[in-house]
Amino acid sequence: MRREGLVLVGVTALALCAPTSASAVADDLRIHDIQGATRLSPHDGEQVSGVQGIVTAVRAFGSARGFWIQDSTPDGDRATSEGLLVFTGSESPQVAVGDQVMVAGTVEEYYPDGPPDAAVHQSTTELVGATWTVESSGHALPEAEVLDVPRDLTADGDIESPRLRPHRYALDYYESLEGMRVRVDDAPVVGPTTQYNEVWLTSRPRENRTARGGVLYSGYRADNTGRIKVESLIPFSQRPFPQANVRDTLAGETSGPLDYDEFGGYVIQATALGEIEAGGLRPETTRRQRDGELAVGTYNVENLAPTDPAAKFQRLAQGVVENLASPDILSLEEIQDDNGATDDQVVTAGQTLQRFVDAIVAAGGPRYEWRQIDPVAGADGGQPGGNIRVAFLFDPSRVSFTDRPGGDATTPVSVVDRHLSVSPGRINPASEAWADSRKPLAGEFTFRGRTVFVVANHFNSKGGDEPLYGRHQPPSRSSETQRIAQAKEVRQFVDQLPRRANVVVLGDMNDFQFAPALDELTPRLTDLIDLLPRGERYSYIYEGNSQTLDHVLVAGQIARLDYDVVHVNAEFANQTSDHDPQVVRLTLAG
Repeated sequence: MRREGLVLVGVTALALCAPTSASAVADDLRIHDIQGATRLSPHDGEQVSGVQGIVTAVRAFGSARGFWIQDSTPDGDRATSEGLLVFTGSESPQVAVGDQVMVAGTVEEYYPDGPPDAAVHQSTTELVGATWTVESSGHALPEAEVLDVPRDLTADGDIESPRLRPHRYALDYYESLEGMRVRVDDAPVVGPTTQYNEVWLTSRPRENRTARGGVLYSGYRADNTGRIKVESLIPFSQRPFPQANVRDTLAGETSGPLDYDEFGGYVIQATALGEIEAGGLRPETTRRQRDGELAVGTYNVENLAPTDPAAKFQRLAQGVVENLASPDILSLEEIQDDNGATDDQVVTAGQTLQRFVDAIVAAGGPRYEWRQIDPVAGADGGQPGGNIRVAFLFDPSRVSFTDRPGGDATTPVSVVDRHLSVSPGRINPASEAWADSRKPLAGEFTFRGRTVFVVANHFNSKGGDEPLYGRHQPPSRSSETQRIAQAKEVRQFVDQLPRRANVVVLGDMNDFQFAPALDELTPRLTDLIDLLPRGERYSYIYEGNSQTLDHVLVAGQIARLDYDVVHVNAEFANQTSDHDPQVVRLTLAG
């Protein structure tokens, strides 16, 4: 959330107790004077008084309380906002919607992620250290502007200094409405309700839609500018937050002041919420493999640990059996150790995997066996103490695993006489490419007399990348450097295998099919996501963008394949994991 207790709440008095760092008082400014025609207020750091507006919304909970005011007589300049947040910290402001107030305070450009010289998010113009008087009550609110967002996101380079061009660029358009009442009507849901009671809608319903109702992120310039997050200022006791899935619609009006935060950028702080109109989206199921097909799948099970409730194991197991049709081989990502996030020296995961296998059997699936390698404690990133790793499940009635001893956390696997030196084995675990990240696991399998090499992956996350709606455009993708290095390590290992070997490289690559990391793998391997129709190329939803982070790549003597991303999680409010699993059914030649 926000910083707490930074300023004092205003009271109904004209005196101002301002921070000593503020400059002299500027009297009788209008809200649009304070906002100015750029992202940064021309009065940043100044004390101002005589700022009049109608209270349009109040946030009276949490540590970021305050109220929004809007000038009912705009200046006619589309670049200058007529709305403003009056921030009151942890104190609830004693105002009501419809009050006309006169406010004094200090203008601040608030960056949610730190001081201006380090922040990557945009700032919010607001008044702090405020006092106010309520002049009258019961006023009609200024009409909410229906969002009509331009297609292009922004010009590259400095976006804070230039005059806003709201008719040309989406970020300028949103900024020109900062703090003002905005509105969407009958808006499609493109990102499901999260655990934080937020949902993503789009105001551009024909923009890059997926086959199941989301919006597709298909390239670094596919910005999908109509995406907008919605939170609620309505007490949940009066109106529970809607639990919406992709393809649902928030029918009717959703409106409130336009805010900005570090968890997705621009957000409607709703004072009116539409009603859910169900779109009827259902979790997908895939067909079962035929006798002659080898089914290989991948599933990020989101920090699975023995400390998780039985319901999580049951639902994941049902997904494996009913939705994935019990693949012959399954790569699992984010398997935690036997005491979960307890930060000690425990690194084994036998209890986690045994409990999952038992749950799969209880759901009607096969008695899988597993192979994995315990990591060095604290060396593979993820939730502190969890020691996440990748692991193989396999159905011994369908495939056999070739065990070769010697694989451990620090021993690299190599190729000797057309076979793996150790199986399972980790790919070059001492490489800097794997610092604080999961090491890939290579295994040698046999299906109907044919050898198949499978490499399970979980590349480093996108943590540290700049936000899509941030102050630097285009945003920097600093985490990409490590994933490129990781992809090169995997490619160098695959290049050691016989040229005609059957190879499946799969898992949570934490990157897009159009990203440089995937380019490192595709000279020899085929990324199967590219074979799907365009509107089906996604396995994850982030900030309302349907995107691909999970991949299955193959090479070898393959006569035929059938590939499916099985959408069971990412589009739904009630999800067991944040990723969708995938499966490929391979018919091997010869």
